[in-house]
Amino acid sequence: MNPSSPPADVAVPELRPAIPPNAQPPNTGAPTRAVQRVTLAVVCLATAMLMLDIAIVNTALPSMAFEFGAGMSELKWVVDGYTITLAALVLSAGGWADRLGRRLVFFVGALVFTASSAMCALAGGMDVLIAGRIVQGIGGALLFASSLAVLADAFPDAAARTKALAAYGATIGASFAIGPLVGGVLTEAIDWRAIFALNLPLGVVMMIAMRWVRESASASPRRGDWAGQILVIVGLGALTYGLIDANDRGWGDAVTLAALGVAGLSAVAFVVVESRVREPLLPLTMFTNPMFACAQVVTFAISASMFALFVYTTIYLQGVLELSAIEAGLIYLPGTMAMLVVAGLTDRLVGRVPAGVLIGVSLVAVAGGLAWMTTGGVTGSGWGLMPGFLVACVGAGVFNPVVSGLVLAESSDDDAGLAAGINDVFRQSGIALGVAALGAVFPAQSVLHGGSPAEFVSALHTALWIGVGIAMAGACVAAIGMRPTRD
Repeated sequence: MNPSSPPADVAVPELRPAIPPNAQPPNTGAPTRAVQRVTLAVVCLATAMLMLDIAIVNTALPSMAFEFGAGMSELKWVVDGYTITLAALVLSAGGWADRLGRRLVFFVGALVFTASSAMCALAGGMDVLIAGRIVQGIGGALLFASSLAVLADAFPDAAARTKALAAYGATIGASFAIGPLVGGVLTEAIDWRAIFALNLPLGVVMMIAMRWVRESASASPRRGDWAGQILVIVGLGALTYGLIDANDRGWGDAVTLAALGVAGLSAVAFVVVESRVREPLLPLTMFTNPMFACAQVVTFAISASMFALFVYTTIYLQGVLELSAIEAGLIYLPGTMAMLVVAGLTDRLVGRVPAGVLIGVSLVAVAGGLAWMTTGGVTGSGWGLMPGFLVACVGAGVFNPVVSGLVLAESSDDDAGLAAGINDVFRQSGIALGVAALGAVFPAQSVLHGGSPAEFVSALHTALWIGVGIAMAGACVAAIGMRPTRD
């Protein structure tokens, strides 16, 4: 995410942004064990907070809907207002981190995220809540884009970095999976607003601990690409709006078609701009590396399938089966434990088994788990979903640390912030567009407000099978495009 650069044929004076005088200069010595431990703890805490705020909201959606009388479209915006903003800004945030200092950008992100969490907790209506979620996305973009780069600087040794990435990957998967249970407990024991208030002490602790984290920056920071950034915001925003509102307006409605048309034109214009500017927001040359390019595709695949479907399976558990928020969260608990264990053990396989094989197998497991979850019906205890969710979580537990390590391995340390930003674009846009697109198969009338349970279940099965197809497509990309090269 970098601001705009002039076309390549326009001469401009050389600019060399420096680390601000009040920022700690980059360290060149080896990090101490204490610095490594604090850095890993801070990055994992930030990641847990960010991922919880995607997953934890799911269990609280019915309570929000009842308090504010919100429909399905508004509930989807509570999820996508956060994820699509994060996806749209995380590339520029990666550039800012490389240019201004990764620790500095990380700290600002923590400050913005904490303040916006207070805004969400105090929201008096859906408009304010959605606005707060959008601001959270800004803070989240700053944190996500700088987190892997901060971690890479603290762990220059390959073996130590692999172990740190395993903890990072376990945090991503476990936080997303345990989010519904945490959300259920807070919603029932206190109020849905507590899910946002939880971020306040976590954010304060994280900002205090940042004083022990090393500063680092790129030796050759990118200037920026405002034109590309604007096109990303317009394109992703228009596409999400068109997909979410299609249920209410209809696919043939002029507004829906206009939104999708704007998204398409923005995508074409973005490719043209990125191929012409001197330092593009999204360097297309990075995608000439097959391993790096495929890593982004498979990241989008798991996000648009498994993680996007959490919204609808949680509404199914509470809206159709009438489980409490805690009961719905408990359904996910075995999968949470499996994801934690598997992600923690995956570092033993890295380097022994090709990354493409690990990723392909993990996505097949995700697809199998989602297919198993189609056994859920209009009645039942909800535990019928647990085995399928468990299998999908095992796949995700392998997937997250392997892809995180691959993204860093296939990029230079100098562009670590940019590489992490690109991967987060595909991760978050996969969730946002998955939620929006899969939501189009559900009835316009929410099951939370008198809609037909049978129609919702039928739509859920369709969405799950679509998710199976997306995950299997990702597995095919891994099998075909991520083969190790022979010397």
